Amino acid sequence: MAHIAVISPPFASHFRALQALAGRLVDQGHRVTFVQQADCSSYLDDPRIGFAAVGKGSHPPGSLAGIVARAARPGDPLGLRRVILDLAHGTDMLCREGPAALRALGVDALIADQMEAAGGLLGEALELPWVSVACALPINREPRLPLPVMPWGYADAPFGEQLNRGSSQVYDRLMAPHARVIAAHADALGLPPRQALHQCLSPYAQISQTVPGFDFPRAEVPAHFHALGPLRPAETAPHAELDLPRSGRPLVFASLGTLQGGRFRLFRKIARACRTLDLQLLVAHCGRLDGSQARRLEDEGATWVTDFAPQQTALAMADLTITHAGLNTVMDALVAGTPMLALPIAFDQPGVAARVVHHGVGLRALPALASRAILVRSLRRLLDEPQFASRAAALGQEVSQAGGIMRAAAVIEAVLSTGRPVEARDAA
Repeated sequence: MAHIAVISPPFASHFRALQALAGRLVDQGHRVTFVQQADCSSYLDDPRIGFAAVGKGSHPPGSLAGIVARAARPGDPLGLRRVILDLAHGTDMLCREGPAALRALGVDALIADQMEAAGGLLGEALELPWVSVACALPINREPRLPLPVMPWGYADAPFGEQLNRGSSQVYDRLMAPHARVIAAHADALGLPPRQALHQCLSPYAQISQTVPGFDFPRAEVPAHFHALGPLRPAETAPHAELDLPRSGRPLVFASLGTLQGGRFRLFRKIARACRTLDLQLLVAHCGRLDGSQARRLEDEGATWVTDFAPQQTALAMADLTITHAGLNTVMDALVAGTPMLALPIAFDQPGVAARVVHHGVGLRALPALASRAILVRSLRRLLDEPQFASRAAALGQEVSQAGGIMRAAAVIEAVLSTGRPVEARDAA
């Protein structure tokens, strides 16, 4: 059996998906160890999975809170630059300390999150088989696909391709600090030149939490690209641990994810809109609001306010969901057949929201412009027009049958056993 290291960005949603995959590999007899700054050990709750802390000098205990806070609210261009610098510093730390840490662990292979370039750089430099995992939207570039951070749709005309090229150039200029780190470590590790995340993807296998039916049409998908749907623990119970007294009124589930859950003003607008429509509202703020704010939301119209709710259960019970368009929530909503109102805030959320609209499984509103009137109109449409729910349910069938962690683990084991690329047609 193999010892597999996991390289992930320091964010809870990425660790959660990769822990589910790691757990399946442990079930199969493998040993799995996450490698990141010390604070990230708190994200893991499966005692069978190992953790190796690196970055004691540059990323000491207590430093993760600042990184997460800056990522949650980048704010103005200066704030965005700080987030990019955090990403660059994290990649630099992993590339500097990773080789020694991985050799000391004696790992046989790597699982590398697409959003952390160090995983691919280390895998190639140490001549280890490695698999890239897209916990967010895939970053594989194509002329007709906007970058995941962009809010517009698929380019079916030359102007759209020009827009994608121009926006990619702007994005790459903004990411210059990260590009310099990637380029420097590629050179230091004796690798061919590169300077972007999408140039650090695995030639063995690439796994995505999306499915083809939810993505925009891709014309240049690598043969070893596996779209397998959400990476979730197989034993998750879909209707456990949520007892909500129902009044017969429609139920709305609102969550803005682990990073954005502290946006009290946005939750307040949501609560007021639900009160206007006489809807029941369950708010899950992921521990980002205090008790006073939770009580104020209840005063404004929320029926229940909690830190965490079992998401799959809540979505199965809800008539619709309001989401920041995080990929995990959207995939779960599709499986539940629950239409959604997407309020994208950061990262790949604009791209996820664009796909929600493109496939007719929900609506989108800009959080900064989402007045109570706009929210009321959107919620009313989602409740009154059944095609949103029927399209979500149809697409949810594809998500449910994509394979998830079972097929993902099988792909990884095939890479381990053969040491060669594993094509999607061979792993089906």
